[in-house]
Amino acid sequence: MCGIVAIINKHKENIDRNLLEKMASTIHHRGPDADGVMIDGPIGFFHKRLSIIDIVSGKQPMTFDNCTIIFNGEIYNYIELRNGLKKKGHQFQTSSDTEVILHMYAEYGKDFVNLLNGMFAFIIYDKNRNEFFIARDHFGIKPLYWYQDENLMAFASEIKALLAHPDIKAIPDTDNLYEYLTFQFVTGEGTMFKNILKILPGHFMFIDLNTYEYQSVKYWEPNFKIDQFHTEEYFIAELRAILEETVSQQLRSDVPLGTYLSGGIDSSLVTIMASRLLNKPIKSFSGAFKEGPEFNELEYARIAAKAANAELYEIFPTEQEFIDLIPKLIYHLDEPVAGPGLFPQYIVSRLASKHVKVILGGQGGDEIFGGYIRYIVAYLEQALKGAIFESNEEAEHIVSLESILPNLSALQQYIPMLKSFWKDGAFENMDRRYYQLINRMGTTTEFFQPEFINECRYEAIFNKFSSYFNHPDTKSYFNKMTHFDMLGSLPGLLQVEDRVSMSVSIESRVPLLDRRIVDLISRMPAGMKFKGGEMKYLLKKAIKNIMPVEIMNRKDKMGFPVPLHIWSKNKAKGFIMDTLLSKKAKERNMINTEYVEKLISAEQPFSRGLWGLLSLELWYNQFIDQ
Repeated sequence: MCGIVAIINKHKENIDRNLLEKMASTIHHRGPDADGVMIDGPIGFFHKRLSIIDIVSGKQPMTFDNCTIIFNGEIYNYIELRNGLKKKGHQFQTSSDTEVILHMYAEYGKDFVNLLNGMFAFIIYDKNRNEFFIARDHFGIKPLYWYQDENLMAFASEIKALLAHPDIKAIPDTDNLYEYLTFQFVTGEGTMFKNILKILPGHFMFIDLNTYEYQSVKYWEPNFKIDQFHTEEYFIAELRAILEETVSQQLRSDVPLGTYLSGGIDSSLVTIMASRLLNKPIKSFSGAFKEGPEFNELEYARIAAKAANAELYEIFPTEQEFIDLIPKLIYHLDEPVAGPGLFPQYIVSRLASKHVKVILGGQGGDEIFGGYIRYIVAYLEQALKGAIFESNEEAEHIVSLESILPNLSALQQYIPMLKSFWKDGAFENMDRRYYQLINRMGTTTEFFQPEFINECRYEAIFNKFSSYFNHPDTKSYFNKMTHFDMLGSLPGLLQVEDRVSMSVSIESRVPLLDRRIVDLISRMPAGMKFKGGEMKYLLKKAIKNIMPVEIMNRKDKMGFPVPLHIWSKNKAKGFIMDTLLSKKAKERNMINTEYVEKLISAEQPFSRGLWGLLSLELWYNQFIDQ
């Protein structure tokens, strides 16, 4: 796990090593173990290394056959790939996965990316062809950003490294700002910064260094071509086998490793499997808040730890730590994505960094297997619609009203969500209804000045959402929802995963996002994997023999809630008000400060909308004002 920076000077000026080093210094946390540099006239690479595999000889940049690479990530099947290359006559100087990538490129060309199983972002400077070849993993687990103008192309693992270049300015992108206010993340290649883009997940790019023309190619996305021939028992057996193999591969490390353990199904599964495959106790890390039982699920983490024979480390984040750390965390994020859970996630990661250098977690399980409560809400309405209108938009995939009834008790804690969802638009098209479920703008328009919010192009944001939601060749509501969540919202959650772990210099791995798992789940009939509206139905079937029954039967999974509504009435209130009602915040003419002040002062829960505002203002403080 590392940090990478690359520069192309289009007018052929030699690279300024000091500038390259200055850019890389902003992401020192990503790779504190070693530095590496390559300068070839107008082309420069800088690599910050976090040593995980082949600590001694795996240094970068690395060159083979006149091709030089800088690489961030891990290729989990590198041993299998290297063995195949040896049979073709390749000889290796190191035992690193980086060298395997170079030899794969030499043997197979650009299409070798389809053979990689891992998390990765890399740039290969092919001097023979005078081009750059750039690729990012299937889900965007590892980040890579880029910028270009008439003089320059620049690439980096984090946006802050690009902003260290004097020609790259921190300018808000207005359209993407409105999208952030809608979802609290930005979909697609855009970012919150004008002219700074993401290399898209599941894509590779090649740049002709003679003309600086470039082409981006999609090499992977979920395929919902349904397998109607195999049984539920077949899919369960296949899933169980792939889970064991992927966890086994992701335990490959030359440094100590552990797991995150929340007490939910996903992290418990990873911890139990990892401990069994290692055949020895594993270090696991969990956190909770002391503000009440609704913020503490350590009971379940302890049950999972006992089942795994894991050594559990616990920590309790505090209100003062929140006040002290949130500005720093927004800086690490580059963009104010996702929710306040990043704070306890950081605290737990910081604890883990004192004991291990690699950590495995359950990220992605909700998107892949259907673990969000909103899927039940959506299907409850869909089942009512089918019963009332005697319609069936999904053919064989639909969940019936009768079949969903046993699973509706999971909605007991979500009555406000149901009231808001059914307030208007009931029984509209599936894309409109799911958009309403995830759209945060509708409940927060009063937070903003009218002249600011009136500039929002609502329909353009919906159309962009719809291009993800309606893209897959499927009638299934479930597949459409999970397709958007995998390609639209999951990259934002992975951005948090990456930044939080890398900020304390540990490598975070996400076994449930193995491409083979997603390919298997995508081709299952939707009615099989979301049977009767039961969340994670098929995953539960696959792991029932290893999972404690108390965790399997949970209906109160918390998702690491932060007691902001309590803190916002205590010490944190002053911090929140000072941030949102500051002179600079008012001068932006964006926030309706009078309304926000009343909201904070009132005895009301601190909402996700207020969190979005707080994150946004802290982002302005960190990146735009400075």
